[in-house]
Amino acid sequence: MAAASLMKWSSFSLNPRAPEVAETSGYKHEDGTEHTSDLAPGSGIHPAAADLQHELAEDILDVEAETQTLVSLSPSEADAADGRWDTEHLPKNWFSWKKLWRFTGPGFLMSIAYIDPGNLEGDLQAGANTGYILLWVLVWSTVMGGALQLLAAKLGVATGQHLAQHCRAEYPRFPRLLMWVMIEIAIIGCDIQEVIGSAIAIFILSKGVIPLYAGVIITALDSFLLLLIDRLGVRHLEAMFGVLVGVMAIAFGIMFADAGVDIGQVLEGIAIPRMTRSSVHYAVAIVGAIIMPHNIYLHSALVQSRDISRTKVARKKEAIAYFSMESALALLISLFINLCVVNVFAKGFYGKGAGDIGLKNAGDYLGERFGSHMTFIWALGLLAAGQTSTMTGTYSGQFVMGGFLNLNVVKWQRIAITRSAAIAPTLLVALAFRNQDTKLDSLNEWINVLQSVQLPFALIPVLAMTSSERIMGAAFVNHWMTSTIGWTIAVGILTINASDVYEFASNEVAGRHWVLGLLIATVAVYLTFVLYLTVGPIRVQRWHSKLQSKPQEIGNDGLIAPLLPHNEP
Repeated sequence: MAAASLMKWSSFSLNPRAPEVAETSGYKHEDGTEHTSDLAPGSGIHPAAADLQHELAEDILDVEAETQTLVSLSPSEADAADGRWDTEHLPKNWFSWKKLWRFTGPGFLMSIAYIDPGNLEGDLQAGANTGYILLWVLVWSTVMGGALQLLAAKLGVATGQHLAQHCRAEYPRFPRLLMWVMIEIAIIGCDIQEVIGSAIAIFILSKGVIPLYAGVIITALDSFLLLLIDRLGVRHLEAMFGVLVGVMAIAFGIMFADAGVDIGQVLEGIAIPRMTRSSVHYAVAIVGAIIMPHNIYLHSALVQSRDISRTKVARKKEAIAYFSMESALALLISLFINLCVVNVFAKGFYGKGAGDIGLKNAGDYLGERFGSHMTFIWALGLLAAGQTSTMTGTYSGQFVMGGFLNLNVVKWQRIAITRSAAIAPTLLVALAFRNQDTKLDSLNEWINVLQSVQLPFALIPVLAMTSSERIMGAAFVNHWMTSTIGWTIAVGILTINASDVYEFASNEVAGRHWVLGLLIATVAVYLTFVLYLTVGPIRVQRWHSKLQSKPQEIGNDGLIAPLLPHNEP
């Protein structure tokens, strides 16, 4: 088809840009119908040439779809013939299982952050130290996180730009660079947990033959596997992540079945909210580990892997509906995995004086309590968690760097940059704490606090952007109730995380007055910046009206113009 169009184009005798061609000239189509140009005066494009240009462009898009740069979903010709999609509402009988399958993928990549090694650490600590009473916290924190993720997905679908690109367009240079640094720090901190988790799994599976530092290097190198699979197409990448999530679900499901967990206590822990004074710390850790700042940026970019019509409101609403369904399914699976881990450790170790349990010695404890096969199952699930999360961390780094800095960097170079930034400190940690399991667990607590500190730099922008009619358009801007719920969730999460930071910091700086003074000053600056971001992009743009004059960032129609090619993060 594309070759035929090229032949037509090459045989066309007129210069398609010749200014002397009259815009009002007409010609006959092959079916005999008359065509009159409706191009704007002065365009100088002969209507026959315009049709051939359009046909050639569609063929090129078809070729790109075949190479799976984007997953094609809504052919323009089918839309033109089907008037049901010309309204702002979804037509009747719009749902299709086949199409849901074609949309399935981004939600599973997003859900990896809910089952990374940092979450598994929080799960096992909560189960071993509090039993079943915090299961309701795990369920509702997943629900709250899912609600925020769906706002990020809606932003990506409705505007065609991901969150980092919007931040670049909406905020002045210094604040957005500071936000970029904060998110990169969050990615690096999360990568340390994930790479260490993979290295621990390799250590356990090799029965100690491969030390932690060697496992870190192996994990760093296999991140380039992401590039190889990505070149095969986005569906191959999503399939690989789906398989790894499936491995985790099966492994931890077997653990749950073998442990003989009391289902009645599980249902009671989910249905009845309870909390003791000693369990507050573990509840905060669960919430802090589940909501990852970089994951919100990631999800807003992943949904753009589908070739959605940018001109039809109904098609965008269809995409948002399908993405909501597949994301809910993915989060349900992640919740199942987290529940399995909490319940197994609650059954085996709560109230039995097991001592300090962490990712590294958890396998040994499971083996002693339930049998040696449980050590292997734990290590296999941990390895799948670490591998998937390190790769999504790499993906997040690409989108964040590309969006905030507008860098057109080759993907392998981006992977090298983001991996180096994360692996160097991780390798130092592995070497420093290779024989000190308790310090590794303490490091995980510090990193969870770090994630809590960075969280406003994702929650506030996504809520502010999706609440702006100028950015989202009247059809997609948050309803006042949605915004109220979103901000309530954000305030609740930030309050919980702030209490965790306060408790953790007060224990660490007790008796050191100069450290306390420095911490207070830092917190004051931090809160001032968070308040500035909370004002929102609408007022920020009023204060910095010069952004309106940048055509590469803000189009003349008031919509965000693409900062990068559609298929380049």
